[in-house]
Amino acid sequence: MRTLSAAAITDAVARLCIRANTLLPEDVDRALEWACHTEPWPLAQETLELLRRNQDRAWERKLPICQDTGMACVFVELGQEVHIQGNFEEAVHEGVRRGYGEGYLRKSIVADPLRRVNTEDNTPASITVRIVPGDQCAITVVPKGFGSENMSRLAMLKPADGVEGVKRFVVETVRLAGPNPCPPVVLGIGIGGSFDKVAALAKHALLRPLDEPNPDPFYEKLEDELLDEINALGIGPQGFGGRTTCLGLAVETAPTHVAGLPVAVNVSCHVTRRATEVL
Repeated sequence: MRTLSAAAITDAVARLCIRANTLLPEDVDRALEWACHTEPWPLAQETLELLRRNQDRAWERKLPICQDTGMACVFVELGQEVHIQGNFEEAVHEGVRRGYGEGYLRKSIVADPLRRVNTEDNTPASITVRIVPGDQCAITVVPKGFGSENMSRLAMLKPADGVEGVKRFVVETVRLAGPNPCPPVVLGIGIGGSFDKVAALAKHALLRPLDEPNPDPFYEKLEDELLDEINALGIGPQGFGGRTTCLGLAVETAPTHVAGLPVAVNVSCHVTRRATEVL
């Protein structure tokens, strides 16, 4: 059994909040660079170049890539041989509190959804914990802005809707979103499970690198087909037209009931931010 202090978790979360908001993951950066070289529409290409320059300047100056520094979604893979010395959840919240303060990041969380009073430190975080074998603790911070989160959708389709029904729903979600989520977007798609499980699948799918296809050839093919259909919509970067509406997407699945076909699409903008540390 390995002991990990709550203070170490706080320190890691604080660092990750700042890093995730100031530096794009390498896979997203590569996808954006590739889009700049392959986008045929001049205005769209110019827009993509501006997005890349903004990202470079943000890292050079240690400033946020986007003004919406998001809700701190914290994904933890906790080894079953790890003992946390101290209050685990409070350690995560304190890390967010410290990171958003030290990084001068915008605080966007309200304590109550209807009374709308800002907590002024971007807490509480949204915490998802998965118990895994081993004696390590992997922490990933995903700051999720709500310009894109508000464009996400969930549907309880019928089994008879099948693959084509899933594809229609995903493509329709992007079409209805239009320029609102600041395209080009990245999509996390959940299929299966229950009402609550499918939404979690879609959010978790955003953690998979864009250059890592689904290991199941059936779903790898579905990902390719969806990407082609979405980019054929012509929405383009920031809604100015072009073929680069979506940089990439990932499908995650789970077993479901014989009478159901839940589908969820979690929309993220081109600033798909995430950073990970293993303790």
